[in-house]
Amino acid sequence: MFESLSERLEGAFKTLKGDGRITELNIAESVKEIRRALVAADVNYKIAKEFTNKIKDKALGEKVLTAVKPGELMVKIVNDELTELMGGTSAEIDIKGKPGIILIAGLQGSGKTTFSGKLARFLKTKQHKRPLLVACDVYRPAAIEQLSTLGKQIGVPVYSEIDNKNPVDIATNAIQHAIANHNDVVIVDTAGRLAVDEAMMTEISNIKDALTPNETLFVVDSMTGQDAVNTAKAFNERINYDGVVLTKLDGDTRGGAALSIKYVVGKPIKFVSMGEKLETLDVFHPDRMATRILGMGDIVSLVEKAQAQIDEKEAARLQKRISKNQFDFDDFLTQIGHIKKMGNIKSLMSMIPGMGKLAKNLDIDDNAFTKVEAIIKSMTPYERAHPEVMNASRKKRIADGSGNSLMQINQFIRQFEDMRKFMHQMSKQQGGSGGAGATGGSKRKSRLSLKRNKNKRKKRR
Repeated sequence: MFESLSERLEGAFKTLKGDGRITELNIAESVKEIRRALVAADVNYKIAKEFTNKIKDKALGEKVLTAVKPGELMVKIVNDELTELMGGTSAEIDIKGKPGIILIAGLQGSGKTTFSGKLARFLKTKQHKRPLLVACDVYRPAAIEQLSTLGKQIGVPVYSEIDNKNPVDIATNAIQHAIANHNDVVIVDTAGRLAVDEAMMTEISNIKDALTPNETLFVVDSMTGQDAVNTAKAFNERINYDGVVLTKLDGDTRGGAALSIKYVVGKPIKFVSMGEKLETLDVFHPDRMATRILGMGDIVSLVEKAQAQIDEKEAARLQKRISKNQFDFDDFLTQIGHIKKMGNIKSLMSMIPGMGKLAKNLDIDDNAFTKVEAIIKSMTPYERAHPEVMNASRKKRIADGSGNSLMQINQFIRQFEDMRKFMHQMSKQQGGSGGAGATGGSKRKSRLSLKRNKNKRKKRR
């Protein structure tokens, strides 16, 4: 995501040299390169020019502190302007009402149906709502079946009328169904077309007029770049939607849509979606996206993802086991499950500051944990809970059961033991650190120990 843009912007900052101040002379080449980078990312030239003019005006004459290089100051200015270009702050969705109604619109192939399922899961798990999915795509083969499958996967009911070809009737009937069954949010998945046409616009307008939804979201494929922005503009002129959803951000996207859609349409990006997994939906934060584009990671989102998978009790339990050197294969298997639920591994790595470029060059398969899971699941419950019991015969049986060689089993167990020792050592260091406080605690313990020994000697006498 945005790899090419990130690399070109990094190159632009490297060209900036000079001491004390950023001048028109030393900034000229950097500004040109930033503009080229934006145009290469499929941002409209007019927007790119206006953006770089703002950067230039803001940067000129800025005093460069002794501890800050001109290039570093320029990164800060570009970061602020990128954040502003993409909307400044995150925008919430309106789901008030009995029920709250969300209408989903977009072209065919943009990912509307998958997004509808992801949104239903998001509202159910994060906001504890009782959503109802509504299948109003009466044209695309298997659209209703796809939505029904998604509904089953996330435990959300789907309303459909197989023989009814009138989406307005289906949608209005669905609202009554939601009221009768106490669903507090209704998500209406509508039909798309291969291109913007009058029939499509009329249909989506009629559905919107009949439902008067709290929220109308336009779903756009981020891989289509500037075409996505033009389509978003055409839809907004007709149905005046409330927000944009960018899908397929994990693909070969140049970033043009994410960077310029707010500027052109005037509507905020509310969600971004990466991959087919139903967990891969995030609220759009312009400031976090800007730092990722500039290669500074997004540690806040990474922590949020981790917190969503591991509660405080689980974290405390795990920490206790690590500190006692009791971390076992079952614990490891549980942690693998948490990591997999957090999303695409490369995407997670790119959130760590400085890791974006490394993640791009690494060939990381999302199924990288499959072999490890197979090995652990070939162990008996006793072996999982007691890693120290592994001997040659047990390893041979595990190798046969998991489809691996004995050498691979030995290698995995060695790596596990190394990891276990490292975590235990780190836990001891963290527990024993604390400067004067820790030293004071140690002294107090010594005095108490001496006192106890003295009392014991008295009793023996």
